[in-house]
Amino acid sequence: MRNLTFFTILFLLASCAQREEKQITRYTIEQLSKNISISGGSFSEGEDRLLFSSNESGIFNVFELSIADGTKRQITNSEVESFFAIDYVPGGDQLLYSADQGGNERDHIYLLNPDGTSLDLTPGEREKASFAGWSRDKKYMYYGSNLRDPRFFDVRRMKVGEWKPEMIYENKEGLNLVDVSDDESLFILTRAISTSESKLYLMECASGQMTEISEPDAPGRYEPSGFNRAGTHYYYLSDAEGEFTALMEYEIASGARKTIYQTGWDVMYSMLSENEKYRVIAVNDDGKNNLLIINNETGEQVDFPQLEDGDIGSVRISDSEKLMRMTVGTSKSPDNLYVYDFETAESKKLTETLNPEINPDDLVSAEVVRYPSFDGLDIPAIFYKPKMASRKNKVPALVWVHGGPGGQSRVQFSSLIQFLVNHDYAILAVNNRGSSGYGKTFYRMDDRNHGDKDLRDCIWGKKWLQEQEYIDPEKIGIFGGSYGGFMVMAAMTFAPEEFKVGVNMFGVTNWLRTLKSIPPWWGAFRDALYQEMGNPYTEDSVRLYDISPLFHAGQVRNPIMVLQGANDPRVLQVESDEIVEAVRNNGVYAEYIIFPDEGHGFAKTENRNRGYGEILVFLDRYLKGEEPAGSVPQGSE
Repeated sequence: MRNLTFFTILFLLASCAQREEKQITRYTIEQLSKNISISGGSFSEGEDRLLFSSNESGIFNVFELSIADGTKRQITNSEVESFFAIDYVPGGDQLLYSADQGGNERDHIYLLNPDGTSLDLTPGEREKASFAGWSRDKKYMYYGSNLRDPRFFDVRRMKVGEWKPEMIYENKEGLNLVDVSDDESLFILTRAISTSESKLYLMECASGQMTEISEPDAPGRYEPSGFNRAGTHYYYLSDAEGEFTALMEYEIASGARKTIYQTGWDVMYSMLSENEKYRVIAVNDDGKNNLLIINNETGEQVDFPQLEDGDIGSVRISDSEKLMRMTVGTSKSPDNLYVYDFETAESKKLTETLNPEINPDDLVSAEVVRYPSFDGLDIPAIFYKPKMASRKNKVPALVWVHGGPGGQSRVQFSSLIQFLVNHDYAILAVNNRGSSGYGKTFYRMDDRNHGDKDLRDCIWGKKWLQEQEYIDPEKIGIFGGSYGGFMVMAAMTFAPEEFKVGVNMFGVTNWLRTLKSIPPWWGAFRDALYQEMGNPYTEDSVRLYDISPLFHAGQVRNPIMVLQGANDPRVLQVESDEIVEAVRNNGVYAEYIIFPDEGHGFAKTENRNRGYGEILVFLDRYLKGEEPAGSVPQGSE
């Protein structure tokens, strides 16, 4: 009997081990790219349809779907440029969409007719325009445009049906118009002081009198959040009175301010429904948005279902105040459209964006972790552990650095991250000091210190990875895009022995050039960025030179990969050209892929597939140490 018990135990242990070693399905990047990305979600006048953008055609086009049964139809059929839905035109069967040219970010607003013909409402050759809403009576469209002066955005309006531009605010001083009262008698204007400080002003249109809403003695962020319907109060978001952004109310007649809502996290956005029955408040809770909805008539919180691991990106309440559209994603699923019915308290999922070929159980849920950096500061991060990782099956790892400066890695779906994790790469998405979402003190910690302490936060993230028993401590790389791409090259240049490989996607390598070549429409923000990064036209240029990887590329020792869009207006192609040439001249392998029809990032599925697929080949060869099947090693030329 003892022997039987002993062998039974062995059998059970073997069975458990077999279950632990059960293989997951490996997905190609093409399968993961069949996942659909969507955005928008405007209600039709009858509130029976939603207008939204989707890239299921390979690039973004305009779609609409039935709220009743979720059936959808494709409205535009662009094969070259991405078209993004704006809204239905009130009182008719036309709609608006936006598009740029080849990723150059000069967006125009287009009017689409039922017969499929379209009209460019903002046809200036170098014009950049953005939709700013409808007038209360739905007779006018507001929009921002830099047609008059490429540095500043004026606000114009067009009467629906006539579509002739009419100036309502001429921006000559870098004050941006962000809100208009229903009767157009009051304007709200903002001015960026730095990336962590702004000003908010109220202007009486008839007299031109300006009143500062932001408190001169309490500097901080002041962000617009809308008038009430009567025009007696204005709402804004600010961190001036505390560590985190709160929702504030400003009484226009008296100038009195009071706090409407605050908590231990940032309020990301807030809005009132059409007739002010509901107040929506979204809170950035440790890397994902949670939603709070208040019924203003009863003062009670609306009890609606929250999705586990769900990040609520945006909401829109219908004019009747009966329905609410939500855009919700998770770390294992791209954003989907949901509609919540306030009368029945039921929520309905209207889209299915995850490719049906993919079993979500093969994907990995994000885990929020924290680790101490070199000075003891706790660094928040989002961690993705491969399913097959174990003490006996150690896996390579990558530190991911988000864009910015000032961005945040969040609990949301990333096809690139899931693709790499599915192929046995652990990912630690670091929210280094200077990241948003963790209080204004943390956010300001990298000001005039980029490429130093924030880089060390990434290096200490690598050290945290090395402490995990299922990570191969000798096989850790770093990758990121935009500002994250700069951090990659800073790591490979200034800490050349720390990371075995670096993947830089359209990252800054020469801050002097980048800060001098800021697109003209960023003019109002340029000075704020100079406050944080440094002014390249002053003695700050010395520090900017010192932190620019290009000028120190001789220190790079390990292989890098660079991906770049030829039409990128933010990080010019010459940045990547030069860093690749410099690293190759150093005798170090540098793989380089240029996408002639992309800007700052990937808009086209075909390009994304190629880029992400080549990243895996590069990592398998130079980090994992495996030669991909059927591949031939490429030279560095």
